[in-house]
Amino acid sequence: MKVDLKGKVAVVTGGGGILCSVMAKALAESGAKVAILDLREANAVKVAEEIKTAGGEAMGIGTNVLDIESLKQAEAKVKAAYGDCDILINGAGGNNPKGTTSKEFLEPGDLAEKLEGVTSFFDLDPAGVGFVFNLNFLGTLLPTQVFCRGMAAGKGGNVINISSMNAFRPLTKIPAYSGAKAAVSNFTQWLAVHFSRVNIRVNALAPGFFLTDQNRTLLTNPDGSLTARGKTILTHTPMGKFGKPEDLTGALLFLLDDEAAGFINGIVLPIDGGFAAFSGV
Repeated sequence: MKVDLKGKVAVVTGGGGILCSVMAKALAESGAKVAILDLREANAVKVAEEIKTAGGEAMGIGTNVLDIESLKQAEAKVKAAYGDCDILINGAGGNNPKGTTSKEFLEPGDLAEKLEGVTSFFDLDPAGVGFVFNLNFLGTLLPTQVFCRGMAAGKGGNVINISSMNAFRPLTKIPAYSGAKAAVSNFTQWLAVHFSRVNIRVNALAPGFFLTDQNRTLLTNPDGSLTARGKTILTHTPMGKFGKPEDLTGALLFLLDDEAAGFINGIVLPIDGGFAAFSGV
């Protein structure tokens, strides 16, 4: 999938991660000037250097997507170097153990005594749940406020949010993350309507199961074999494999192409190997 993004300025939050770094490189290969924003500045700079080594134009900026001042500082740097943002990829997000239960199902015996190392639904830390929700939802809303003001005042542009298949069908153990990604999907639809008169299209990608730094230890053992949860996931993924980061780039570039996808607005596109289509039998 090739599109012409020459002259476009793209901002990718969470761009130092496995999935979003590949998206950033795909944007650069299509001609965009890319600003990689990540809480881990070294990771952002590393991806930018890899893009520049390959002949693209990029810069890495350490940014906290939950800090409006940090975002404004990043926006000022991008604008000074490249101009107003034309493409915003809201890729920052993730889960936290404090928003996760230990077991898939609550059993009657779980209420009788508190077991060491076991977190039931009733033990979930409100602060941990709030952190996960804020990271994913506010971490999408705040960058949009900062980087889309110039888009709205200018010639418009494109926003791509990163939702999840959790938004369609919540997974066991991770209520905070599932709920937060459902909020991102809903926000995508809301924002598509809200921005429709200022020529900004807003869509989202909903990845299924991809191996990343955050979930690798949950899905695979140190020797590379699958954990029990990893086996369950692949059993329920008809294509029988995890997605590769590159599996996202075709959908990303298609949605950004104003000629091919110019009338597509407010969708959440599953990229899941058939996971959502499979009933389990």
